[in-house]
Amino acid sequence: MSEYPLVIENLSFQYRTRPVPAIENISLELAQGEMLLIAGSSGCGKTTLARCINGLIPRSYGGTRSGKLLLHGKDVSEMSLVQVAQVVGTLLQDPERQIVASNVYNEIAFGPENLGLPREEILSRVDKVMKRLKIEHLRGRDTFTLSGGEKQKVALAGLLVMQPSILMLDEPLASLDPASAHEALMVFRSLADEGTTIILVEHRVEDALDARPDRMLYMENGKVSYLGPIQDLPPGIDHHQVKLPADWIVRRTLETHEDVGMHVTPLAAVNGEVMVSFEDVGFSYSSELPAVLKNVNLKIHQGDLIAVLGPNGAGKSTLVKHAIGLLKPTKGRVLVNGADTRKLSVAQVARTLGYVFQSPTHMLFAPTVREELSFGPQNLGYPAAEIERNVAESLVTVNLNGLEEYPPLGLSFGQQKRTTIASVLAMRSRIMVMDEPTAGQDYANYTRFMDAMCSADEGRKSLLSENFAATLFITHDIDLAVTYANRVLVVGDGGIVADGRPEDVLKDFGFLERYRVRPSSLLRLNLELLPKTGRFLPAGMLAGYVS
Repeated sequence: MSEYPLVIENLSFQYRTRPVPAIENISLELAQGEMLLIAGSSGCGKTTLARCINGLIPRSYGGTRSGKLLLHGKDVSEMSLVQVAQVVGTLLQDPERQIVASNVYNEIAFGPENLGLPREEILSRVDKVMKRLKIEHLRGRDTFTLSGGEKQKVALAGLLVMQPSILMLDEPLASLDPASAHEALMVFRSLADEGTTIILVEHRVEDALDARPDRMLYMENGKVSYLGPIQDLPPGIDHHQVKLPADWIVRRTLETHEDVGMHVTPLAAVNGEVMVSFEDVGFSYSSELPAVLKNVNLKIHQGDLIAVLGPNGAGKSTLVKHAIGLLKPTKGRVLVNGADTRKLSVAQVARTLGYVFQSPTHMLFAPTVREELSFGPQNLGYPAAEIERNVAESLVTVNLNGLEEYPPLGLSFGQQKRTTIASVLAMRSRIMVMDEPTAGQDYANYTRFMDAMCSADEGRKSLLSENFAATLFITHDIDLAVTYANRVLVVGDGGIVADGRPEDVLKDFGFLERYRVRPSSLLRLNLELLPKTGRFLPAGMLAGYVS
């Protein structure tokens, strides 16, 4: 039997429907208790490699596989999926796909119950895992009432309670607030120290470094581009493709004398007409639950680029669902273009506000991507020529060209997310509202989209200035607020606890940490250089101001 929990030798796989291999000649060995960080741009083969390790390839995905993949010395192709699942616990990108029970406690206990473990053992395991992840307060909750981040924690608990020897984590930080992400990473580190082998697939490389991974596997075009210690990352790793710490990017920019081009900056706030107004809004999901929102007053103006920050479960999504009319306040009122949302249908509100849900599966239904993007504009009565033009422009903006005839629910999570964004872009609502727009996206894809959506330079207009009056995005990525917002809201304690320019709201680290927002290296460097720059800048732009 191999001394390594995982051994991969010359592993290649080509999907039946694809003309070229998704991964080629991958070889590596992982020791017990080792943590490996896997990074790379979208489509580089990370997900395919993960599917090979957890046994979904070749069982659930047709194609040609060659090479070896051994779990504790046994080839995964010779094991049943049940046997593989007891060795490799997999956390999916989208927790909606993983949660099966209606109650949190039942969800976590589901796996051990199916193994037939004694009741006392199940109770003990569930209690220990909930305490470890600090989710005891969710024990009696219905899973459908949880926020995206809370669902992610519950899905993780359902894995840890099974005590797998290998833990496969596919973007586990995507839905978590920064403090919860840090806590999760500390759990991963402690699990590795206790002997669990951890495979961490993550676009947020800077955040993942908190867990002190032993090695990093960087993939390009289905092949291993780098495998080794993180401290020694080679210059070949493109900081435009994966998100690296700001000081690394500055150093690389200076070393390579990279031309960072003309500065792209968030559009200046113009304090235009009031488009949406919250007046003393209160809301509770039921009379038995505490109020999620209390006495909220907020105005969204033309020209606003608003980043909404705050902890999981604070009410961020609840807040924006009031703006689009999906929820009606139990107290106070919400006005859209001066009209009370209680008197408007969701379709009427959609002409003003287009909403991208946190989970793509809540939106997607059409047979093809093209039909998905056409549905909204058709229902709003747009002319056929305008619909065709809007769909084409939206596909280019989110980098989905060539996938027009694919079924949306057959795409990767990141591609599904971009499809939902494109479907709202195509509607040309006056205000764009996005819940976690970067979830499942590699750095290159989301910076491309956010640049097109939110930024302008002297040579071109942005999508916002040309087609939208304002945009609002909920995010746990503080660098998104630093780079693209001209206004930041922090939601907590049942309301809005801060509202102002990014340079003002994000300078008090004690306040941010109180609301589970962890300062990033980019924020720290921007605040340090603010007397020189006069504004927040992307990391590459800061190189010109560093001594």
